[in-house]
Amino acid sequence: MDSTLHWIDYSIVVISVVSTIGFGAWFARHQDSSDKFFAGGKRIPPWIIGMSIFATLISSVTFLAYPAASYKGNWILLVQGLMVPIVLVGMIWVIVPLFRKVIRLSTYEYFERRFGFFARIYSSVAFSFTHFTKMGTVMYLLALALNSVAGFSVPMTILVLGTAIIILTLLGGMEAVIWMDLAQGLLMIGGGLICLGILLFSTDGGPVAAIGKAFEWKKIGFGPYDWNLTNLTFIVMVINGLFYGVQKYGTDQTIVQRYLAAKDDRGAKKAAYIGVLLSVPMWTLFMLIGTALYVYYKGNAGVALPGDIKADAVFPYFIKTQLPVGIIGLVLAALISAAVSTLDADMNSLAAVGVQDYYQRFRPNCTDRQRLNMGRILVAFSGIGCIVVALLYHAWGGEGVLGVVFELYAILSAGVVGIFLLGLFSRRANKQGLYTGLVVCVLFTAYAVLTTSPIGTGDTRRLLLDLGRYNFPHHKMMLGVYSHIIVLVVGYLASFLFESKEKLVENLTIYDYFK
Repeated sequence: MDSTLHWIDYSIVVISVVSTIGFGAWFARHQDSSDKFFAGGKRIPPWIIGMSIFATLISSVTFLAYPAASYKGNWILLVQGLMVPIVLVGMIWVIVPLFRKVIRLSTYEYFERRFGFFARIYSSVAFSFTHFTKMGTVMYLLALALNSVAGFSVPMTILVLGTAIIILTLLGGMEAVIWMDLAQGLLMIGGGLICLGILLFSTDGGPVAAIGKAFEWKKIGFGPYDWNLTNLTFIVMVINGLFYGVQKYGTDQTIVQRYLAAKDDRGAKKAAYIGVLLSVPMWTLFMLIGTALYVYYKGNAGVALPGDIKADAVFPYFIKTQLPVGIIGLVLAALISAAVSTLDADMNSLAAVGVQDYYQRFRPNCTDRQRLNMGRILVAFSGIGCIVVALLYHAWGGEGVLGVVFELYAILSAGVVGIFLLGLFSRRANKQGLYTGLVVCVLFTAYAVLTTSPIGTGDTRRLLLDLGRYNFPHHKMMLGVYSHIIVLVVGYLASFLFESKEKLVENLTIYDYFK
């Protein structure tokens, strides 16, 4: 450790980690059933669940990547988040009662009831794969930030924090996760506001001058606005954001599991709205922090950055060099909280999927105690997996093998939103048609990934598959959008080629909610 911080700051960081473990131990005495472990006994107030949804959506990626993105450019990445409320207003009235009525625990039980066992396996594997890799990314970015600011060893940070989060989730279950998220959410809000306030009031001329310079230098905006799907444009982010909203609130176990923790449908809907209404301002706050960093370092006389510093290191550098004693510790604690609130939810949700989709299927007569014990085992395994992935990122510098993992995920898990929308909006769609759509989707995604993924360096750099003008032409963010559309359209049309011999179960489509 490079002793660059005051002992007060180190103490605040240590207290935040120790309190995480203590919180899990406090709730451990309540975890005597699988229902309490995975759904908090369905007794948690809606506003607490809403804060938990908010804290889960805000991670160390938000803390670090959003300021870096707006520092380098403008606010275009925020467009994705701005689309979420639109999706939520349009669909939450049917999504919440749908899941609370037709599933016991796993989101992907709905997929099986609508389209058969393979649809459930496909979607649950997709969830598991993406969240394992996401967890490793969150942990790795957190460790890098703590190393940059406080000098903590990256491997040691990953091991210590990973172990603390495992203990919290293992002991306290979903109830501890949700209540801990409340405290972490408040800490994240406070940490972000403190940083923004110091930035704005430390800029020559104060907040008004800082905001004026940001507009003058075109740092606040969502462009380019031209209709171009090849580059990262406003329209690309709008389309991507609409599908992201459906994916997060309609197919993601970490969010759907929160619906089940509420006492009734009304409470679950209220929690979803609270989560989004808090998340959008928070994403905006960290975009504004990145913009304020740019104005602070470019517009203040006598304030300069090291010449070789990269955009993603500017915010940690500001925390380390410009914040007063005690405030640095609080901001680092907020950064840790942002990661904890995401990772504990992921671990519990991965365990829920493992128990409901796999363990109980192969042991249908298992007792509730056996389900609870298996859930705890799977929490430990998912946490260890997170640690291993983060350590691999460190060993390969965030590149190499894990880049291939992300590409494999794109190929094997594409189209999950398409499955959900097809099942929700079409009575005619059947599993044979869906499976046809999935085959086409996987082939398309493989083509798109292979024709856009380079290998090698320098003069030897080339595409994995180069088809010349027939390479996938659009921005990679459109790949996921197209995969969902392919499943939806091909799955629907192909369903007319097959006679459905199974009667559609009630309450599985949107039409049942118009009755």
